[in-house]
Amino acid sequence: MMNFIWVGLVAIAVIAGTVTGNIAAVQEALFSFAGTAVEIVIGLVGVMVFFTGLMSVMEKAGLCEKLGKAISPVMRLLFPDVPKDHPAMSSMALYFAANILGIGNAATPFGLKAMADLQTLNKTKHIATDAQCMILAISTTSITLIPVTVLALRSAVQVEGAAEVVGPVILATTISTVVGVGVTLLLNKSKKYKLENVIERERAAGTLTINEDYIGNDPIRL
Repeated sequence: MMNFIWVGLVAIAVIAGTVTGNIAAVQEALFSFAGTAVEIVIGLVGVMVFFTGLMSVMEKAGLCEKLGKAISPVMRLLFPDVPKDHPAMSSMALYFAANILGIGNAATPFGLKAMADLQTLNKTKHIATDAQCMILAISTTSITLIPVTVLALRSAVQVEGAAEVVGPVILATTISTVVGVGVTLLLNKSKKYKLENVIERERAAGTLTINEDYIGNDPIRL
């Protein structure tokens, strides 16, 4: 989808430049900002490598498990269906830690692992569980206390004031996460989106697919 969006933006710029007679300016901006993009990316490498390596060290040192235990009260409230000793708890804890630090690139592998771990608790193959919906909502809105990537980008293009966005980022992401979690909880309990009801509708339609990797004690019987 992002590829189509970027191609569309480029096409719109070319068409607008041609119609208004400013195509030369469009070409100049294209080549000028191509070089700027390379400079920004190179400036980000150091910051991203440091924090990605830090997260890897945390994982190998067992800190993710300790982090999971530290935030277990909150995790139990958000993910009541996930056993406290399940691997997904550690994966999600590390994923949330990376998001809090604002390291999207480092968080993605942990998010994928967390979702794969949660799938072992899913009785179906194509219907997301309440826990999977919740982690997706949190990842979309994610509270960010230290927006590392944003700070690195701003530092690459300006000398002063790069950290001015920290306060607004914390406020905005806190509000978005609270709203996202609240809406997810409401939808999980609604008649239309309640997991059991969705499964029954799929079963009645004959489209229900059982997850063969489910490790629970009460699998679905067709």
